[in-house]
Amino acid sequence: MRLLPLFLRRPIEAVYERRLATTLAGLPRPQHVGIMLDGNRRWARQAGHTDVREGYRAGGAKTTEFLGWCAADGIERVTLFMLSDDNLGRPAEQLGPLIEIIEETVRDITAAGRSWEVQVIGSLDMLPGASARVLKEAAASTTGRGGLKVDVAVGYGGRREIVDAVKSAFEEHIAAGGDPAELVERFEIEDISRHLYSPTADHTDFIIRTSGEQRLSGFLLWQSAYAEMHWVDCYWPAFRHVDFLRALRSYANRERRFGK
Repeated sequence: MRLLPLFLRRPIEAVYERRLATTLAGLPRPQHVGIMLDGNRRWARQAGHTDVREGYRAGGAKTTEFLGWCAADGIERVTLFMLSDDNLGRPAEQLGPLIEIIEETVRDITAAGRSWEVQVIGSLDMLPGASARVLKEAAASTTGRGGLKVDVAVGYGGRREIVDAVKSAFEEHIAAGGDPAELVERFEIEDISRHLYSPTADHTDFIIRTSGEQRLSGFLLWQSAYAEMHWVDCYWPAFRHVDFLRALRSYANRERRFGK
């Protein structure tokens, strides 16, 4: 079937979007959404760009748009997976432009007038140059704003986060004069949860991944123990509000069992 021309498709999609939003009224919403912003380079190639940075730029603009949807649709917290610790091994000619665009995106979502409270999580000490300082300062400017809570995962790995949480728990216990053997004896789940990069977000309700890939790739391994998953075929820059509403509808129609 041939696709409708754009000038016809947009009004039809707008009507469908409004109808879909209406059907979601009163249905369960996830409080914490994790999203994997995947497919920026593939989108750029598909769109005919010779420079894949155009995909990252489009993805950055989509990120700001997406947070606006979340705030309007009643989501309380969002974790954005922007760069994994594995990605830090990419060649400098690829990594440098990507980190620059991440910096631009973080500056945009933390700009004055935005009612979002942002923090950057991950192994920031592994970032090149002054990037960690730029990201931390931008996030710090949002302290106390309230509204949507946004965790930006940069240089992030779920396994590394768990290791760091265990180390932090022992360091805290030893600094207080405690015996490490005592902590081993009584170590509990909460001891890790309290020392995650974002300890107030120790669980995630819903994880979305774009680009058609169906794996976590180390994202929120601890927090996603009982998270619902949703896979979207489109690349991140092409992700639409109607795609997000469909994801929320999918979540609302599930019976969450939490292992029971």
